Amino acid sequence: MRILLIEDAEDLGDAIVARLRASGYAVEWIRDGAEVGDRPKEEAFDAIVLDVMLPGRDGFAILSDIRRLGLDTPVLVITARSEVDDKIGLLDLGADDYLVKPFDLRELEARLRALMRRPAGMTASVIEIGALSLDVASRTLRVEGRPVECGRREFRLLEALIGRLGQVVQKERLMGQVFSLDEDVSVNALELHVSRLRRKLQDSGVEIVTVRGIGYMAQVHESAHR
Repeated sequence: MRILLIEDAEDLGDAIVARLRASGYAVEWIRDGAEVGDRPKEEAFDAIVLDVMLPGRDGFAILSDIRRLGLDTPVLVITARSEVDDKIGLLDLGADDYLVKPFDLRELEARLRALMRRPAGMTASVIEIGALSLDVASRTLRVEGRPVECGRREFRLLEALIGRLGQVVQKERLMGQVFSLDEDVSVNALELHVSRLRRKLQDSGVEIVTVRGIGYMAQVHESAHR
């Protein structure tokens, strides 16, 4: 998943970037509020982590711009204890959640996972579709109750497609979610993971459809409706 971090504190920013990248997320870090501009619109981010107090432009102005642009990207605001009274204003502006400093990076990651499930109506840790059971918290996959071995990249791919069930996801977006920014890989690598995942989803009631020239789409197989 692609995360946009807007935070000026070097120590905190370094810690967040290291934690999220170690967990397989692609992270872009902007340190100055004035440099954000239309970046959230130009790139398809899965979530935004936004500090309130920033040089250039503060978090209030940036959050207002994000929602003014019509973007529904989940926004997690991080704020100092002295600013906690601002939380109502932030939520009214369109923030999805907030964390008060100092916080545990494990909680930050858990909050982000929860927010990124919400657009598809996925508020629970375990997603069940047909005979498929996907636990995004423990990162495990089951088909007809049987555990299915799923590599880290395959799980990211499945999570990205299931999160937009019935919608076409562009190859470029999937490449950014499955592979790290510093990995030099071709689209053939993505196609290989799709092929492997298809075999593992047999009898699950979920299939991955190729939309030629665009990307892939996960959908419930017709037989699962019968």
